[in-house]
Amino acid sequence: MNDDINTLRRILKESRVLAVVGLSAQWHRPSYFAAKYMLEHGYRVIPVNPQYREVLGQKCYASLRDIPEKIDLVDVFRKTADVMPVAEEAIAIGARVLWQQIGVKNEAAAARCHAAGLESVMDRCVKIEHGRLFGGLNWVGVNTRVISAKRPRWLAY
Repeated sequence: MNDDINTLRRILKESRVLAVVGLSAQWHRPSYFAAKYMLEHGYRVIPVNPQYREVLGQKCYASLRDIPEKIDLVDVFRKTADVMPVAEEAIAIGARVLWQQIGVKNEAAAARCHAAGLESVMDRCVKIEHGRLFGGLNWVGVNTRVISAKRPRWLAY
């Protein structure tokens, strides 16, 4: 695994079709934020979650094998223990990169992908890295007003 700045920049520049495994349709979930950001920045995002038919206006698939087009990067929003089957599917469909999100570090899956010729990134967020490397940290799409620095206005009873 090589996740230096130049490698991350190259991966994000070359990978234009992303399959997001575990993408939630709930607007407050991190997977939703990341996918929405990548869509807004010109990436093709393909949701992979058997619970949904559509997420963010994109057709949702039950597994990577069901996707009828070529995938560049598989972005994993699953528990570390659940990554190996996703890695096996990523290898089977000919993806180029397996990207494990923040907090997800399956070394065995990364090694398996590396042995099969895929690049692997662990414990990083595609949205954060894209913003850091391509100047998108100020993107206003994250302003959900769920967290605010403004002092709340109290009702006078």
